[in-house]
Amino acid sequence: MKNLLGTTLLVFFHCLFCISSVVAQDSTETGEGLFRKFQNKETLEERFEFFFNAPNRYLENSAYDWLDTVNVFLNNAQKQEDTTAVKQYKLMQSQIYYDIGDYDKSLAINKELYVKKESLDLDTRTTLLNLMDENYSKLELYAEQIDIRKEKKELGITENIAFYDIYSNLGLHRKAMDDYFEHVKKTVDEKDYFAQAEFYNNVGTYLRLDKSTPTSLNSYKKAKGFIDVFLNDVTKIKSDAEVQEANLLSSKIRGNIGKCHLQLGEYEDAIPFLEQSIEEMTEYTKGLYSADIIENRLAIAECYLQLADLERATDFLSDDMQLRKTENKIKKNRLLSIYYERTDDYKNASLYLRKNIRINDSISINESELRKQQLATVMAEEKANTRSIMAAQKQALEEQRSEMIAQDERINLVFISLIFTLLGFAGLVYAYLKSIKNQRLIAEQKHIIENSLVEKDSLLKEIHHRVKNNLQMVSSLLSLQTKNTRSKAAIEALEEGKSRVKAMALIHQKLYQNDDLSVIEMQGYIESLINSVQSVYKKGGHNINITIDAEGVELDIDRAIPFGLILNELVSNSFKYAFPYDEENGKIYIHLRKMGDKEGFFEYSDNGVGLPEDTEERTNSSMGIRLMNRLANQLQTKLNIDKTAEGVRFWFNFK
Repeated sequence: MKNLLGTTLLVFFHCLFCISSVVAQDSTETGEGLFRKFQNKETLEERFEFFFNAPNRYLENSAYDWLDTVNVFLNNAQKQEDTTAVKQYKLMQSQIYYDIGDYDKSLAINKELYVKKESLDLDTRTTLLNLMDENYSKLELYAEQIDIRKEKKELGITENIAFYDIYSNLGLHRKAMDDYFEHVKKTVDEKDYFAQAEFYNNVGTYLRLDKSTPTSLNSYKKAKGFIDVFLNDVTKIKSDAEVQEANLLSSKIRGNIGKCHLQLGEYEDAIPFLEQSIEEMTEYTKGLYSADIIENRLAIAECYLQLADLERATDFLSDDMQLRKTENKIKKNRLLSIYYERTDDYKNASLYLRKNIRINDSISINESELRKQQLATVMAEEKANTRSIMAAQKQALEEQRSEMIAQDERINLVFISLIFTLLGFAGLVYAYLKSIKNQRLIAEQKHIIENSLVEKDSLLKEIHHRVKNNLQMVSSLLSLQTKNTRSKAAIEALEEGKSRVKAMALIHQKLYQNDDLSVIEMQGYIESLINSVQSVYKKGGHNINITIDAEGVELDIDRAIPFGLILNELVSNSFKYAFPYDEENGKIYIHLRKMGDKEGFFEYSDNGVGLPEDTEERTNSSMGIRLMNRLANQLQTKLNIDKTAEGVRFWFNFK
């Protein structure tokens, strides 16, 4: 028993000694702060690398302390006429100005260095271009930002030119999310939990800004799960910079979740997320300008105002916030106006409202036209980028084809030399080699043709997908115009136009979803079209029994588009006019059949109120009937109309 006790005490004191040694070692290593370590670096290269890789360098000393020290090094370099050192110290200087939010001054230094970019090594040039990219984004100079990204691509720093963040800054958040999914999702490794968290956080932000708050909240919760797994994964060794970056991302996600609860009106649920986010981000961004902290403070202030806790609200509306974004200035003025109105200080409430009116007037005068120009520039650059990618692919294919031709020529030379060398066996050898050559050429040509067909299908699907997206954008524009139109006739005309655009967009959607891009399966298309029309006429059409008989019928795009527009008109007319009392026994019958290889038959009927007596007189003035007749002419046929005892029947044969 005594031996066991003695052994236990010996092990305990040994462990205690080891722990004390480790603690002493850690305290020795961290006793010298990052700022002091930077000052004590002996060479310029060591200082430059340490500066840009030091996590949270402003934790112990402010950014202005770092700026003073960098200025001292810069002055010494200028006195010694060390041009390389001057450039690198100026780049550090520019980074510090960016960190404290002085983007104009940071960019001014960038431009001074950019003139001498050819003399910079690749790492320094990469740092400069990345910093200019960030500065142009903060200052909303998107055309210049695109030029920088082009240069980064030419230098091999990035593979492609991305536009999704610029689209979001211009207010096209849904477009930004679509581009982000297209370019980034395929590059994210499933086992890279940090990248997964960053991806879903960005997706959630685009959805939140697009007012799709419930879906956005789900994305943020996914991001929170991934970042928690990353931080708690003890099997993976993480550097201090990686841990710092992960903690900062975690705090941003927490704040974004709080903003979602605010948008949903769940103010009490939002406040803990926002407060914890501010507390964490203040720790991880010490010395840095953080727009996220400002947005979170404004969000908490709004929560407390909504909960009528005016005293707590004013704690987060203090004047020490450095508001650089116009939208944040507007939001703060709005919240202060609400606060003063609830405290019966109508003079100050009116003052802040007038401030917002002046800001909005300035935006409407200057920024609206600028945003249009910026958007046009970005769209033009995206098209040019797409064309350049396709041109590069075409050039690669041409080079491959040329290489194969050259290879064939080399093989021919070998064959000829063998023929001259082996004249005695000319007949047999020539026939044998010729056979091998032909088989190889056939196989190679077959391979080329198969690759070309695969590429063609991919390009066609991409084209149909883009056409569908463009038509959806047209439909969205018509919806926006509808909201700004008061004329009932104009609204109806715009809704009809939107319905027709959707019918055409659906054609292209079905095409790029099919394996066979040459034809469209009409049964599924008609069902989708009916659902689309029903979504437009929400008050009608849901009690109508619709029978579709088009199973197995396939049409090419030249016939499917006019057919879809005709059917769109017929179904829309039935929903609008055929059943004015929304009868339970309303029926629509759609019949489409192919008769042989070249001819087809179409029939549409309903048991509604039928056509009015003066139908023939209205034919020339009815937009719908004239449109259907012209579409029937495209199908090289004539639209026939039969009045029946119950409703009406339309039919035609087509080739």
